[in-house]
Amino acid sequence: MTFSKKLSGVAGAMGLSLFAAMPAWAQAAAPAATVDKGDTAWMMTSTVLVLAMILPGLALFYGGLVRTKNMLSVMTQIGAVACLAMLIWVIYGYSMAFGPDYTSGLSNFISTFDKAFLKGITPASQAATFTAGVEIPEYVFVSFQMTFAAITVALVLGSVVERIKFSAVMVFAIVWLTIVYFPIAHMVWAASGLFFKAGALDFAGGTVVHINAGVSALVACLILGKRVGFPKEPMPPHSLTLTGVGTGLLWVGWFGFNAGSALEANGSAALAMINTFVATASAGLFWMLAERVNGHKGSALGFCSGIIAGLVAVTPAAGNSGPFGAIVLGAVASIVCFYAVTVLKPKLGYDDSLDAFGIHGIGGMIGAIGTAIVYSPSLGGPGAADYDMGAKLVVQIEAVLTTIVWASIGTAIAIFIAKAVTGLRVSKEVELEGLDLGEHGERAYNP
Repeated sequence: MTFSKKLSGVAGAMGLSLFAAMPAWAQAAAPAATVDKGDTAWMMTSTVLVLAMILPGLALFYGGLVRTKNMLSVMTQIGAVACLAMLIWVIYGYSMAFGPDYTSGLSNFISTFDKAFLKGITPASQAATFTAGVEIPEYVFVSFQMTFAAITVALVLGSVVERIKFSAVMVFAIVWLTIVYFPIAHMVWAASGLFFKAGALDFAGGTVVHINAGVSALVACLILGKRVGFPKEPMPPHSLTLTGVGTGLLWVGWFGFNAGSALEANGSAALAMINTFVATASAGLFWMLAERVNGHKGSALGFCSGIIAGLVAVTPAAGNSGPFGAIVLGAVASIVCFYAVTVLKPKLGYDDSLDAFGIHGIGGMIGAIGTAIVYSPSLGGPGAADYDMGAKLVVQIEAVLTTIVWASIGTAIAIFIAKAVTGLRVSKEVELEGLDLGEHGERAYNP
């Protein structure tokens, strides 16, 4: 997907330049990289689409799933951490993920701070795409990747809403982005990154976004503890209408997320686009089918959950699968996520409020590992004729396991720091009253 491929394009251009200095190539200098206005316009559009996934998409999706008394607190937390992530990204996050490399083995995990505060980047700066000689303005690439960081930290909050302090959310976000998100983004998408060098496939963020956020959500909710009354008291969504609207906005915005990850307006983006359609459609229907098979009515909540499960699963495979492979991947992920939410979660008893782990964590794992399968040309994927599925499966599983361990340890550190600084959890009185009033002094709806 990203900067790593772009660096490969830059390396290719440098190689040609060296040949040009030799006598036989003296008259054949490599052409200068150019910025295509169509690609630039598409990437600017994609960036805004990803922003729409956060506000209002995720805010409405998560907000509708909580109780009335906590609606505004959820929307405020999501909006605030997204804004905080954007500022941190510009200050040092972009440099940590995509800046110049260290000369030591540290470059496997992180970049230097040489581009802190976007030092050296101007309107004339360019970032390479997957096609040698075709580039986009670096500010556009910075902005595009910035929205990924913003939505990932916001996704984590789905497991801890309705009982975590707003101040704790902000402290957690600063630490978590720094020690979890930025390093994993570098490992997967930078040319010097550990996962990239191993050949891991992650077109738009199966490991970086979904496994990362889902596993972090599970660890965070386990440390924070259950909501008062869980699981004995019913805690149904207060507005499936808002959740449905949020689901639609997420699906629309996800085209920027997936198709935008091609970095160009080309056939790769088109493949990611159709896969984002069909994998999601398959997953939405198969979740409701799973409900029927298990003796329940096909529900609106199930449909919305299936849509998100399909979007999550197809993210790493968006440009790495044929359409039929994407349909199968969406269906499988939806069914597995259904059982994770309805069987695994009750059995283990953890209070993942909005099933961030059950859908993003589990769905991300299915998608990341499944990408190694659907990438095969025998299944319609874009892999080479001599593609070794077994070897790629090993690489994908290693990337998944490493992400799980890294995210778990980093999240525990971030949560305990937030606890030491803020106390982490609201009082029982505030939780019973609702975080809208207790934390923000407002109500989502008039009494």
